[in-house]
Amino acid sequence: MTNNITDTSQRKAVRVAGFMFLFSLLVPFLNWTFVLSKLIVAENVIATANNIVANQLLFRIGITIELIMSAGLIVLALALYIILKPVNKNLALLALLWKLVEATMAAAIVLVSFIALQFLNGDVYVAVFTPEQLQVPVGFLLNEHTALYSIPMVFLGMDMMLFSYLFFKSKYIPRILASFGIFSFALIFIHALMYILAPEYATMPINQVIFWAPSGLFEIIIGIWLLFKGINVQQGDNHIEEAS
Repeated sequence: MTNNITDTSQRKAVRVAGFMFLFSLLVPFLNWTFVLSKLIVAENVIATANNIVANQLLFRIGITIELIMSAGLIVLALALYIILKPVNKNLALLALLWKLVEATMAAAIVLVSFIALQFLNGDVYVAVFTPEQLQVPVGFLLNEHTALYSIPMVFLGMDMMLFSYLFFKSKYIPRILASFGIFSFALIFIHALMYILAPEYATMPINQVIFWAPSGLFEIIIGIWLLFKGINVQQGDNHIEEAS
């Protein structure tokens, strides 16, 4: 009876995880294409701030999407934890905690952007600061959007490497796919550290493609795999029993 309940919860979590992998890849792409790219003017924070002032609804839509994405990270984390805790509960819990840190940091970045927008609109602050002084920090926050996200991306690299390792160990999915996940998110981890230690190299377009494209491909493949193929619970459980 307990095994049946576990299998049922795992299979439901698999579908949720598959959807969330695709959701977490597609939504940020659409947010960048239709929102952020319309507002950001590279290396010109005043122009970016002016775009925000002129398109505040668009900016608010963007930060709302990012807030939803933060919540989505928690859903993905819980689904992956349910799937992988039979493999190694302690490691799955550690990956879950790292994912929650990532989601919290992402939400904090949204909060800072929202607070900055309130400064831009507040009549009280206009009496103290010039409009230009208020616009600079808002424009800066959006122009440095990717750099700010490098901090939660450190945790993204770590948590997804660990989740991918548990997939590899479990044989729930093909080991070549799990290995590709470990490799892909190791690149994310390295690139996030590059943003902190050597941003001039991290921002090079070629490096952004090299370090981010594999994880995007992995999320597409595993999202589709989990949604339509699922996991091989029997083979995974047999492997876990043999290992124990």
